[in-house]
Amino acid sequence: MLVREPRHDFYEKLPGHRILLLVNYDLDAICACKILQSLFKCDNIPYTLVPVKGVLDLKTAFDENSEEIKYVVLVNCGGTIDIIDLLQPDDSVIFFIIDSHKPTDVCNIYSDGQVRVLWGDSDENVPNFDDIFKDDDDNSDAEVDQDDGDHSSEEESARETRMERLQRTTEESLRKRREKRAWEENRNKLMFDYTQFSFYSRSSAVIMFELAWKLSKDNNDLLWWAIVGITEQVLLEKIEHSQYILETGTLQSHVTRLAYNNQDHQQAPTSTKIWFDKDVRLALYRHWSVESSLRYSTYTASKLRLWTLSGEKKLFQLLVDMGLPLVQARQTFTSMDLVLRKEFLPSLERLGEKYSLPDIVFASFNLKHGYRNKFCASDVVYALLAILEHGVDSSSDSNQNFQTALDALSRCHGEILKKGIEIAKKILINGGRQIQASMENHAIVNMGPFLCLTLQSSAGDRWVFGEPHWLGILARWALRSSRSRTSLPLLMAVSLPSGVSVLLGVPPVADDSTRNLFGKAFEQAAIRSNLTVSLDYFDTSIMVLQTEDINKFLDALTSLLG
Repeated sequence: MLVREPRHDFYEKLPGHRILLLVNYDLDAICACKILQSLFKCDNIPYTLVPVKGVLDLKTAFDENSEEIKYVVLVNCGGTIDIIDLLQPDDSVIFFIIDSHKPTDVCNIYSDGQVRVLWGDSDENVPNFDDIFKDDDDNSDAEVDQDDGDHSSEEESARETRMERLQRTTEESLRKRREKRAWEENRNKLMFDYTQFSFYSRSSAVIMFELAWKLSKDNNDLLWWAIVGITEQVLLEKIEHSQYILETGTLQSHVTRLAYNNQDHQQAPTSTKIWFDKDVRLALYRHWSVESSLRYSTYTASKLRLWTLSGEKKLFQLLVDMGLPLVQARQTFTSMDLVLRKEFLPSLERLGEKYSLPDIVFASFNLKHGYRNKFCASDVVYALLAILEHGVDSSSDSNQNFQTALDALSRCHGEILKKGIEIAKKILINGGRQIQASMENHAIVNMGPFLCLTLQSSAGDRWVFGEPHWLGILARWALRSSRSRTSLPLLMAVSLPSGVSVLLGVPPVADDSTRNLFGKAFEQAAIRSNLTVSLDYFDTSIMVLQTEDINKFLDALTSLLG
């Protein structure tokens, strides 16, 4: 069932019970979790937090932690699968699902109350209940009618011959079959249309912040976590830019409101300040050199085609037109001349059209904690994605990385976040080299209905992109770099040292829509090819299979989409 009033129908039911909190490995989910943790702490609500990477993790976590649990809260997981069928819980267990993955499974939506989906605004066109669910008792009408005919009055029985009764029964049976067949065909069409594309809806972190606001328990920390959540969605192109603009407009009003509410209080020097301002679409430039940020940001690298000689010339010409000497451009941004730093954003904005960078400037949020620590929301996203998927040291596992990212989010001025920024720089440099090699070797192959890029097993550090978030960044980077063919979606495959390959599909960048057709296509192609694949991720556009089976799977996928 759908929950449209989270305060009354969700949160106010939790006090007095221990909560099982299952959270997906993505940054929006971590931000939403952080907000929930703050609310639980305010109201002394005990909880058990378990991070989950996929469907198998979800089932294992529930089986191991569900004893004496009445309420289970799932963040960015569980919405797209029939949760009752998967977990087989006791009837007393109630699931609250906060999931930006779409489409939501219809069994969750039409649950009688054991599954409750917190419903944000989305473009889902959920089929009507009567169009997709049908009672088996409906097929008994013909038999009931036949019984009534057999017990009719003696006069009527005398008038009807045996042949007439048989004809009537046959016609009734044929009518029922036709109606059932038509209903099933309509149901199959409705369900195909509903599940054909996967996409993302509102940020779960933003929905949780709105809950905190309605509970009068919001503050700048919670607001910042919501901002990081929505920024992750737009940087990874999970949502359309128009949706980002609408959401940030609302968040900006909250920034103003909280600042106004605190204006009569004396702020400590280390207090948190948030503001909304123009920014440039460059990765980590405040913590990097301008040249490196221009060279390894996905937007500028693909637009300027920096793997070519003409692209290199454009880069240096851009620096000349900005009045930025090369010696300054190769310094850390904070070490540059103050006048050049102040003119940096206006110069890029002024030259955007000339260098085919029309969207180089966009609006974003900034955080200042004390005097020395200033971060843009996008900086935090890149740093936390690096921590989440690669950790701050080689010995950390997935659970440790999750906890480290959760911890770094709560103290953006800490050394952990700065380590994440350094790791993110290395990943972006590696990505730039991968794209350059792919473009020079013409590695992007046109399969007809889609483009395909396979990173060869000899590619250095290829496993850096073996996790879904950075792999998605690399896939979109590659697709934008092949800009003459951006009307097609792209499938990227990365072979890992373990002998398996991760496949991820992204929609065309020429299309404003972020709806992805690969999720349903992966499922059907796996059936056609009769291969054993793993569709364990909550984002259905990601899958894993044996590296030796890639060609057979691609043949089945091409045939399906062709």
